Amino acid sequence: MSVPSVESASSLPARVQQALQQLGAARQGLVVAVSGGPDSVALLHALLTLRREGSPPPLLVLAHLNHQLRGAESDADEAFVRDLHQRHLAASEAALLFTSGTRAVRTEAERTGANLEATARRLRYDWLATVARTHGVKWVATGHSADDQAETVLHHLLRGTGLQGLRGIARQRPLTPGVTLIRPLLQVSRAEILAYLEAIGQSYRLDPSNDERRYTRNRIRHELLPLLAREYNPAIRAVLSRLAEQAEEAYGEEKRAAEELLRAAEKPAAGTRIILHRPRLQAASPGLVRAMFRLLWSRQGWPRDAMTFAHWKRLETLVFGEGSASDFPGRIRVRRQREVLQLGRVDPRSAPVMKQE
Repeated sequence: MSVPSVESASSLPARVQQALQQLGAARQGLVVAVSGGPDSVALLHALLTLRREGSPPPLLVLAHLNHQLRGAESDADEAFVRDLHQRHLAASEAALLFTSGTRAVRTEAERTGANLEATARRLRYDWLATVARTHGVKWVATGHSADDQAETVLHHLLRGTGLQGLRGIARQRPLTPGVTLIRPLLQVSRAEILAYLEAIGQSYRLDPSNDERRYTRNRIRHELLPLLAREYNPAIRAVLSRLAEQAEEAYGEEKRAAEELLRAAEKPAAGTRIILHRPRLQAASPGLVRAMFRLLWSRQGWPRDAMTFAHWKRLETLVFGEGSASDFPGRIRVRRQREVLQLGRVDPRSAPVMKQE
């Protein structure tokens, strides 16, 4: 990988400003999630540089959540970010607020039986949304980079994914009503970020767990992506990032069509059961029908992560082929009766598991 020049690294604040303008957040206050790592520290410094040069945002809220996953190291991260805030205040940085919080992520993951990383992400974004509402701010910014995007897309590919997974990390998405999450560094490489921090003499924290090769994502970062760049395509990270952008555009079109199909096919509910008109579904393509089911699963809060491609294909078969009923993860049962499909959650105490047809 080529090393960015000092000149290209020094342009990072301008690239952040351009991203904020494209995202519609150029003149708004921001909650900036700062872990202490290089990406988030660079984002904060770039935003402060823009403000010193007379550009918005007018208010910045520096937010750090201690996940309590690494003991004294986690506490040291919090102390570093707190000191970073104090040093910027001493440099007369007006309207730079600081807030911190603590969450027992491991305890929560054990309580719910959920994945540790997914639990940390959920608790972090819930907390950031609360911080934004508390300060009356509509935007939360994180420091995800182009490298994070490439790693995510490749990770999804290896696990098996469709169009939605190829989107990788969204440049922006609703975090909670009235609050939007944005990633202004998503088109900036980690090499450029590190060069920027070196050029301005800014220190940062490193999480040793990011080097542990027992995690698939870390092996992708430290082994697979470097191999692909060295042996196949030096621009592999940019290629994967472009793929994510194209998938985002295509997914947007597919989602709009799936929403329209769901509106056309859905009939009044029968109690707690959702009713879909089969002939209307059969007039659409199988791919669009699967997209419609994924949309329905999300709307109902049913366990999408537990659904495999084989599950979605089985739903497709109930629409286009044979079979009268089938059970799915989360005790979701789909039954075909004449021209309709009935979908709903069943009580395992009162209904035996259906034979898969």
